[in-house]
Amino acid sequence: MKFVDEFRDGALAQGLAKRIAAEADAARRYSFMEFCGGHTHAISRYGIAELLPANLRMIHGPGCPVCVLPIGRIDQAIALALERGVMLCTYGDVMRVPASESLSLMRAKARGADIRMVYSAADALGLAKRHPDREVVFLAIGFETTTPPTALVIRQAAADDTPNFSVLCNHVLTPSAITHILESPEVRQYGTVPIDGFVGPAHVSIVIGAQPYEHFAAEYRKPVVIAGFEPLDVMQAILMLVRQVNQGRAEVENEFTRAVTREGNRAAQALVSQVFELRTSFEWRGLGEVPYSALKIRPAFERFDAEKRFGLACKSVPDHKQCECGAILRGVKKPTDCKLFGTVCTPENPMGSCMVSSEGACAAHYSYGRFRDIPVVAA
Repeated sequence: MKFVDEFRDGALAQGLAKRIAAEADAARRYSFMEFCGGHTHAISRYGIAELLPANLRMIHGPGCPVCVLPIGRIDQAIALALERGVMLCTYGDVMRVPASESLSLMRAKARGADIRMVYSAADALGLAKRHPDREVVFLAIGFETTTPPTALVIRQAAADDTPNFSVLCNHVLTPSAITHILESPEVRQYGTVPIDGFVGPAHVSIVIGAQPYEHFAAEYRKPVVIAGFEPLDVMQAILMLVRQVNQGRAEVENEFTRAVTREGNRAAQALVSQVFELRTSFEWRGLGEVPYSALKIRPAFERFDAEKRFGLACKSVPDHKQCECGAILRGVKKPTDCKLFGTVCTPENPMGSCMVSSEGACAAHYSYGRFRDIPVVAA
């Protein structure tokens, strides 16, 4: 790869669109889930859906780490900042996710809580060292992509013996979520969410490799094509999925060969394994309790575990009654199926997490897809 423009070439995109249309069997329907929010963003931003044949549908998945963070976990963080007086640090998108009692981290900050946006876990550790008189807690979220940096910082805190630093860990795992979706009643029993294959995540796969997806191909007969985030990456992956379905194959293929290998990043995997271990269960917004789908800090590093340091217990909190974010994360509904979308719920005033992050399906459609919803009136 020399220039990113090579993966955004309009003429090549038109050629791929024609190839997909030519190879898609008009007598059947294709439904592919793009698990990652980065792919959802690319599909909306570059108008990929409009280049696909009418019998090929892309389904948004739960691959937005901000979107799947449950309200109860945000409530924990707010309580630490407002009631315990800690300096709470986290990523920018998390600041605006709605929590209980019309609060968010941003609104808690406006009430006087010391909540700070940081660009990395290392920034939070740096604050702890500069403020030895304060308890500094890093609210860690994300899939396998952001987990190694958190593990590295915890290990560094242990090496430096930083006593006032801890991590509120909410790192979640992609393969477990895919299994949960495939086992859901909408997919397995009722067929309301037909899935013929997956566009596999890019950055996550750089860390974990292509091998973990082989289970879905073998056990569930669902093809997976790992794809980069550029529009031509996504379109090439869709073409590869169409070909697998047409040929009756269910394999893991790697379109993103310039960055992903079958084994993944072994050094990052070893670091994560050293610091973290599996939780038996973890709540995801929209998916509910998902077995073995998240990580917790190992006993060897438990002095940096905010849950144990502050004796925290997570309580499940329901979403806004009219918000359809949960159904959107499961692929059951589209953003436009929500009565709040674009009216009560906007990026400036999000009612649900799917409207907060740019990777969220609602935010992506609000930014790039609303004009397509307006019916064209003939002159």
